[in-house]
Amino acid sequence: MTDEDSGPDAAADDVADGDGDDAELTYADSGVDIDASEAATAALIGAVGDSEGDYAGLLDIGDRYLALATDGVGTKLLVAEALGDYSTIGIDCIAMNVNDLVAAGVRPVAFVDYLAVEDPDEDVSEQVGRGLDRGADRADIELVGGETAVMPEVIQGLDLAGTAAGLAGKDDVFEGVAQPGDAIVGWRSSGIHSNGLTLARTAATRTHEYTDPYPYDDYETIGDALLEPTRIYTDLLDPLHAHGVHGAAHVTGGGWTNLERLGDHRYVIDDPYEAQSVFGFVQEEGNVSDEEMHRTFNMGTGFVAAVDPDRASSLADASGGRVIGRVEDGDGVAIRGLEL
Repeated sequence: MTDEDSGPDAAADDVADGDGDDAELTYADSGVDIDASEAATAALIGAVGDSEGDYAGLLDIGDRYLALATDGVGTKLLVAEALGDYSTIGIDCIAMNVNDLVAAGVRPVAFVDYLAVEDPDEDVSEQVGRGLDRGADRADIELVGGETAVMPEVIQGLDLAGTAAGLAGKDDVFEGVAQPGDAIVGWRSSGIHSNGLTLARTAATRTHEYTDPYPYDDYETIGDALLEPTRIYTDLLDPLHAHGVHGAAHVTGGGWTNLERLGDHRYVIDDPYEAQSVFGFVQEEGNVSDEEMHRTFNMGTGFVAAVDPDRASSLADASGGRVIGRVEDGDGVAIRGLEL
């Protein structure tokens, strides 16, 4: 993938008109109710008590923090299963964890994985391991162990998750709160990453199979487009620290509403990266609204940071990003006039 546009002219710019039976698809329709999920998460947090940190749990160990983040690959695994290709999901597993550490200002150092399977399969395990090794190399971290559990009465197929550990000096952890007047710098995603796959899969398979040819030049099959590995953003840590960013966000579950984790302000995005062709394909096949697309997916921009406006261009130049918007008084997220 490059930073150039590479898809249909209307890639996530316009909603496809419904053709009679082609009802507009939402994330909730496909099986994931974000409001219910957030309520359940809040109940869990309330039961165990507050913890320090947002994207990562922080433990004070004296002169620095030990940080931990845990996440999995999600239903992207079902695409891998359909194609019989598990070679990249390990990259996703590491990416989803280390990117959350980066959003907190923490340098990832180690990773442990948890692979749960219905039936052990040497070839599948080797493919998963190969992806984990590639992900660790991209993130510049060590794989320090893991666990494989065979649970035929619990698991159908397999599930892959893991935990990343990181270290940060007390002054390195980002404040996590943007300020009105800040500029927002963004960095391109590699595609859908590992969030919103339930909606993407449901839309893509309404009239197609994963093995059908992809309608644009980017990939061979539809499944290949959905399996594009999540981009890893650990290379941003040094420039983010050097430019004193106030806070950063990994644009994952909840799409662009993740910006609201930087504080109760108004986030105006007037120059986001163009969405890759896969987003236009999903939107057209599922007749998904612009609002639903932006509340579910990264839409081409996978990571953002709020920084003093006089340092924004320098940060963008030093890291391969670009200034995509600004922080104002108010509330909500507006992307090219679209209110979320």
